Order: sequence, then C-alpha cells, then structure tokens
Amino acid sequence: MIRKGIFTLLLLLPAVFSFGQIPTPSGATPAAPAATAPADPNAAVMTFETKDHDFGTIQQDDNGTYLFMFTNTGKEPLVIKEAHGSCGCTVPRWPHNPVNPGQKDTIKVTYDTHRVGVFTKTVTITSNGKESPLVLSIKGKVLSKDAYPAFPTNNNSNSGVPYTNNWDNGSPTN
Repeated sequence: MIRKGIFTLLLLLPAVFSFGQIPTPSGATPAAPAATAPADPNAAVMTFETKDHDFGTIQQDDNGTYLFMFTNTGKEPLVIKEAHGSCGCTVPRWPHNPVNPGQKDTIKVTYDTHRVGVFTKTVTITSNGKESPLVLSIKGKVLSKDAYPAFPTNNNSNSGVPYTNNWDNGSPTN
C-alpha cells in the first residue's frame, strides 16, 4: 500500500512542476516590472569621510575598533533602522536617535581581534537615507601573540639541555 502511494507521488510531482511553467502566447510581451517611486530630493544623505578602513597588520587581542564618521547632508533627519555585521565577529554600534541635517555622528565598528589571520568584513546599514542599504568595510591581518616555550631554558648549564631538574644552583638537594 505504501509502495503504491510513493509510486503515485513520484509520478505526480513532475506533472505538477511542469504545469507550473505556463508559457506566454506567441506575440505577447511579458508584463513590465512595477515602476519604482522617484527618489525623494529632500531625503537624508549619509556622507562618510571613508566607507573603508584597513587596520593593516595588528597583534592578537589589540584594539579592533574603528569609528566611521558621517554627516547628514540631506534635508530630512536621518534615522538608522539597523546595522549588522557580515558575521558575529564584527559588531556595529550606531546612533539610535535621528541625526538632523548638517549634524555629524559616528558608527562604531569593532572586530574581534582574538581571531588570527586575514579578514575582510562588511557592515550593512539600513536607513531612511537615499543610499540604503549602505555598506561599510573593514580589513586587516591579525598576527598571533608570540608563543611561549613549553619549558624554560636553564641558563646556568652548558649541557645544551633546555630544562633539567638539577638543584645545583644553591637550592636544597635531596
């Protein structure tokens, strides 16, 4: 019984998908996409000093924060609805209050520099501005901290052995 149901289902699925592809009659033109509303000439505009930042080469656990400075050069107050990083290692902080025309503010982006290696990350900003969504980017290379030797060297010995249990430096002996 179950086999017949599965067999029938396998026969019907291709038929369902093939009928979903309805061809347009010859000579007919497909419908034009809906017209988009013209851009508001008074809309807010986020003008950044830079949209990209290169940290260069930094050490593990160093400061991975950069402030992206911007000015609202539009005629309406700017409201940033959301800002999110391309991964959990990139955290943006943005002004939650409206930024008035002519006012300057910052978007703080922090990268987790505990992660070692080359990185290129983005922050996507959604606002009521003309250019929305807007993308900021950071990049750099994080070098690991110097590794500590597993055993300290014994500088009092000329034996070449990196570590010994000799108590010949004036410490009590057994």
